[in-house]
Amino acid sequence: MSKMSLKTEGETHVVVTRHFAASPEAVYRAHTEPKLVQKWMLGPEGWTMPVCISEVRPGGKIRYEWSNGKGGGFHLTGEYLELEPYRRIVHVERMHLPDPTPDNHIETRFDADGSGTFMTMRMTLPDAQTRAAMLASGMESGMEASYVRLDELIQEPVTAGSR
Repeated sequence: MSKMSLKTEGETHVVVTRHFAASPEAVYRAHTEPKLVQKWMLGPEGWTMPVCISEVRPGGKIRYEWSNGKGGGFHLTGEYLELEPYRRIVHVERMHLPDPTPDNHIETRFDADGSGTFMTMRMTLPDAQTRAAMLASGMESGMEASYVRLDELIQEPVTAGSR
């Protein structure tokens, strides 16, 4: 059963929410530290992320490259716009499938809720057609598969050498 909720707002927004049984610091770090991102943000089983660049500062670049191990893959590029450590990330991203998609502006909040972290990710797409194409891509099932891995990752003890 999925713990993730995905809803649309207006014609251009997608809002994803999910609870994690870990601190906002742990969930934020898992979204920004390359060695952690590569362990969970993989989508469906069998995919890997051989390249993960995350320059965590305003204006810092983002580049994730995924491979299915069979010669197929795609990548994402973007940049960070605003960062409030352990609370909020604002960034823009574009998928390359192989042509780049229009910019997707994303604000992700990490709110402590007593039993962990409630994450709210609000995506703003340029138009209804871009949003419809994104939703039709199957991204929802890939996101939840990744979040299940994230749940497992952030419940493991983090040692000082794993940062």
